[in-house]
This record gives sequence, structure tokens and C-alpha cells, in this order.
Amino acid sequence: MKSGTWVWVCMALFLSAVVSVALAQNRQPEEPSWAPKPVQPTKWVPPNKPHTKLSELKTKHKGKNDWREVIVSDEHLHGEYISMAGGGKVSRRFHPDTREWWIVMDGQIRFEIEGQESFIATKGSMVQVPMQTIYSMETVGDRPSLRFEVNIAKAKTLYPKDVEPPKTLGINWIPVKLGRKPGPYDRGNQPHINLYELAKAPRYAGGRFIHDDRAVSNIIYGYEKNLPPLDEKNRGHYHPECAEFWLIMAGQIRYPIENHGVIIAEEGDVVYAPIFTFHAPRFHGPGPSCRLAMNGFPNIAHLRDAEPH
Repeated sequence: MKSGTWVWVCMALFLSAVVSVALAQNRQPEEPSWAPKPVQPTKWVPPNKPHTKLSELKTKHKGKNDWREVIVSDEHLHGEYISMAGGGKVSRRFHPDTREWWIVMDGQIRFEIEGQESFIATKGSMVQVPMQTIYSMETVGDRPSLRFEVNIAKAKTLYPKDVEPPKTLGINWIPVKLGRKPGPYDRGNQPHINLYELAKAPRYAGGRFIHDDRAVSNIIYGYEKNLPPLDEKNRGHYHPECAEFWLIMAGQIRYPIENHGVIIAEEGDVVYAPIFTFHAPRFHGPGPSCRLAMNGFPNIAHLRDAEPH
């Protein structure tokens, strides 16, 4: 590129930046909008419930190394807790159209993901596989592993030809071809990250873990001591298109939830707020605190009261 042309390009970029800043500074306050809010409160439809305590799940399944419990199941996402005994394995498989992810809450799991080096995930690990990507996993050692598993609602599972599919009532397994192409790790998605490693960074506040057209998962990390004073009248926000739920990964989170009351959720607990339901999550206790927020839209709308409630 000639020097004169380069100068003009630089000037154009500079002027564009100046205009953008000026527009942002002169932006008018947002005018309120009318939004739907049903007269009848949205109900929790089982298995979804306001607060699932990990301690109660462990008591329920005491003495078992292999167990699973569906925690979230709605029109957007499906999530369940799964305990797998030492040496337990999940055979090679893939999902034709959906991304799946896991959060390891205890033990060690070796993941084999197509196109990636094998790795061992431990407590605090968050792992994901894109669509059409073959994966398998195995509990390492004698101790059971515990993971929270999430996928798109009604996601289907396919198996490579050398793997025998599970016998399923009403289903015939037939050989097919689909032009399979493993999905990329793009838009910031990574095969494996660990909260405790990330939190070593100064002033760590979290970030996006899952970015998909059909789902999102955000790490939200911090301390109550760094928040403004608690405002009991602040209802927070609600979502008009889908529910939202959270896995508590560290510390405690305080949740005032409309039509339910205040929940103090601890590590391993899952909190679920239905569609149209105000909620105001907040770090709680001496900290640090971390919640992993999950819902069905990459840029979900947060609807707040236009005036103090």
C-alpha cells in the first residue's frame, strides 16, 4: 500500500472512532417499551424447580456410584447431574446438530474429543463439544466422578459404525451417511477451561463459556464486598423468551425470585427461574462466589422495571 493511501486509511479510521465516541456520549436515554407480563405467575414445571440442592441429591443417591438426575428440562435446554463410578465409560458418540457441555464438580474425567489431545478434567473444569464432533469420556481412578451435563432440548445422539448403539424401545438403528463435519471451536468457544485456573488472573470477573446460536453459558465471578449495598426493592429483570438457570460453582449466590422468595444457593446447587419471572442474583457471603448462567439465546434480553417498583 502506498504511503499516501495509508495516511488516508488511518485518518478515516480515526474519524470513524471519533464519530462513534461522540454518538455514544450524545445518546439519548432509552424510552420505556411495553412488554408482556402474564397476570398469572409462570409455574415451575417438573423436573424444573426453584432450587435443587446438591447435598440433597447426594443424600438421595447415597451408597450409589452410578446415578443420574434430570434437573432442567424445558423447550430450550436439558441438564442433568451424572455420577459415574471409577473406570466408568461413555462410549464414542456425537450429536448431529447440537453442542453439548459439561461441568465437572468432583472426581476426574478423561475426555477424548475428535481433533483434540486427550485431557483430564477435574473439579471446576468446563468442557464442550460442537456438533458432529465425536467424543468419549471415562472416570479416572477408583473414585466416582460427578458432572453436570447440558445439551439442547431433545438433542439426538448418533454413534460411529464401530460402536454398538443402546437398545431403545421403539427405535431401529440403521446405517446412514450425513456428510459429517466436526463443528469448529469458534466465537471464543474452547474445548476445556477450568474456573480455578481462570480465577488466578487479577480482578477476574468471568466471561463467556458457551456461545452458540441455540444456547449461551456465562461465568459470573466476584465478591459481595465489591457490590453496591443491597436494595431489597430491586426486582432485577426477567426474560420474555426463555427460562434461565444457574449452576453455583463456588461460594454462595443470593436469589430473590418472583413468586418464590429469597434463595441462598451454595456450591453445586442449581437455581431455575421460569420465563417472565423477575430475579436478581447477587454474590453472597465472604466469597469468592461464582455462578454459571445458562439460557437459550446468545444475547438474551433483560427486561427491567422502567421506574422503581
